[in-house]
Amino acid sequence: MKPRSLMFTLYGEYIQYYGEEIWVGSLIQLMNGFGISESSVRGAILRMVQKDLLQVRKKGNKSYYSITELGRRRVEDGVSRVYSAPRANWDGKWRILSYSFPEEKRELRNEIRKELTWTGFGMLSNSTWVSPNPLENQVMEMIKNYKIEENAILFSSSDVVSHPKEWIMEKGWDFQQVTDNYIHFIEKYSPKFDQLREKALNNELSDEECFIKRTTIVHEYRKFLFQDPGFPRDLMPEDWVGTKARELFWNIHQLISIPAVRYFESIYEAAPDRDIKPQRDKAINPFKEVYV
Repeated sequence: MKPRSLMFTLYGEYIQYYGEEIWVGSLIQLMNGFGISESSVRGAILRMVQKDLLQVRKKGNKSYYSITELGRRRVEDGVSRVYSAPRANWDGKWRILSYSFPEEKRELRNEIRKELTWTGFGMLSNSTWVSPNPLENQVMEMIKNYKIEENAILFSSSDVVSHPKEWIMEKGWDFQQVTDNYIHFIEKYSPKFDQLREKALNNELSDEECFIKRTTIVHEYRKFLFQDPGFPRDLMPEDWVGTKARELFWNIHQLISIPAVRYFESIYEAAPDRDIKPQRDKAINPFKEVYV
């Protein structure tokens, strides 16, 4: 795991439910369990502070880190997409983003492409992106945050005159690759689930082991956010393999969540001036209801 990516996972899975702030020593200890050295953790923290993703607060001789507004948006977007089931019904609208950047803003253009891919948009051409999901608020917030009001315009349309929706889906996303990756995930984690269930029944799972395994599978499952746009179910085949992968993910997650959260709580340290009211139930079960 890369330190920065793991840090986003930790904030999304645990820290956000415990006041959104953590002592750097706790963070180092948690990440050491994944083979990441203290120097690598501190280096990743420094880079995230420089990119306005983390902020530091000193209390005595200790440093406490929390996510910034920009970091919070990325964490919340990721958590929402991991734990929210797809909408059942498509509203029939395409959200279409078109932009044009001068050459001196080439780096910014690359950042926007990464953001759109993460959000679930598909690219129809170099400057035209599309999604069937109701992402107007997220896109408008992105436009505002990057200050690109003069460079980008967002449309919503229920009619595409020249092409059927199937063509748009094939053009914008590689669903065969997504399918292959979901199948690999299922083949990898189905036997792991059986092993974990057997060990749980025999009381052979430690809290630390559960923490590492839950964090690892979330980290693995998050990769699908860059591949699967999370289409409404009525746009996908009835036997869509992504549904089976999500069920497997849920089964493993819930099997080991209570001891995983218990281990996090044993390591976590808040600042002495913070009166934290942990949202433990949400940390244990962050899955959201199916959208209608």
